Amino acid sequence: MTWAVVPAAGRGMRFGGAVPKQYSPLSGRTVIEHSLRAVLNHDGVDGVVVALANDDGYWPGWRDIGGKPVITCIGGSERADSVLAGLRALPGTVDDDQWVLVHDAARPCLRALDLARLLTVGQADPVGALLAAPVRDTLKRADHLGHSQSTEPRDWLWRALTPQLFRRGGLTRALQAALRAGVKITDEAMAMERLGLRPCLVEGSEDNIKVTTQADLPLAEFILGNMD
Repeated sequence: MTWAVVPAAGRGMRFGGAVPKQYSPLSGRTVIEHSLRAVLNHDGVDGVVVALANDDGYWPGWRDIGGKPVITCIGGSERADSVLAGLRALPGTVDDDQWVLVHDAARPCLRALDLARLLTVGQADPVGALLAAPVRDTLKRADHLGHSQSTEPRDWLWRALTPQLFRRGGLTRALQAALRAGVKITDEAMAMERLGLRPCLVEGSEDNIKVTTQADLPLAEFILGNMD
């Protein structure tokens, strides 16, 4: 049994506009619907918990998608708060040893083959795994004036993507430890790393983009239109 948690309580201030980015229209659906369907379409995923903002007036009230249950809960001001809320809202049948996927609400272009590979590799790893992409661009370090100061080696550097896959109990403990320490967690793997754990990196498609600004919507639409 594998469930997914989707943190969707953020407003996405860089995106702008009156509607939170996850509810923006995209190829006949909203961004979040594409993200949810991409996860739930896999036969090995049993359901999803979506962590919403307390004042979310845009959630359409889905109780299932594709015949699989959709549960909602109230998220928090930070990603870790929302993911923790989602973990706590999972059904009682999901015990601490069960695997849980965490996927961004605004990452609609997840490919089925990438998700399948993540589940296969991650469930065979003692810690878990995350989709990621090797850094291919030349990296520059800037000085305080915004001038290029040096070129940084890109060997062994990866860009973290989602979904990320960890056991419910281990991820809960890792996130709680980070919150107690006052550490702002930017992804779930970071919380696991703080405890000395080393998740497996599973190479995923470069076009598994996160919608961050308005300019990302046409790109996401193009990617969706060309997915197999």
